[in-house]
Amino acid sequence: MPATLHLIFGPCGAGKTTYAHALARREGAVAFVLDEWGARLFGPDVQGPLDFGWMLERLGRCNALIWSTALAVLGAGTSVVLDLGLMRREHRERIRKLGEEAGCPMQWHFVDAPLEVRRARVARRNEAKGETFVREVPPEMFAMLEAIYEAPGPAELEGAVLSVTDDGRAAAPAEEPA
Repeated sequence: MPATLHLIFGPCGAGKTTYAHALARREGAVAFVLDEWGARLFGPDVQGPLDFGWMLERLGRCNALIWSTALAVLGAGTSVVLDLGLMRREHRERIRKLGEEAGCPMQWHFVDAPLEVRRARVARRNEAKGETFVREVPPEMFAMLEAIYEAPGPAELEGAVLSVTDDGRAAAPAEEPA
């Protein structure tokens, strides 16, 4: 079976990173999580309140580095799991086109949970600073991310693996569609 490009998307606090790591373990794939790369590469440079323009420029560079590295991993025959946020349709469309241009078999994974579950999950993550904690997401940042998130339409969900939780549990990878 050829190496597959797994693309994770959904709103803030849905459990995308937990899902991505679990999927990578299950598939013997390499997970690339944008928030983790950004925190390691640029987190030590953040002083004071987060400047979103500064952050977006650096996350753009991370995305480019992740993409080129992911292509090399796919070229070596190993599947890749990308957790890049992909909160806006234009971002999902851009990565879909890149994957098609590279000739990668792709599988989309939509991870979601109700708003109040996600809000509570983010608050718990902020407090616990556990395994998936990268940076505190205060309520105003959560609200800003909610405002920019664009839910997928039926066409985007066609053929996607869906993982939705409604009780605060982290999403877990389901079997892929046949």
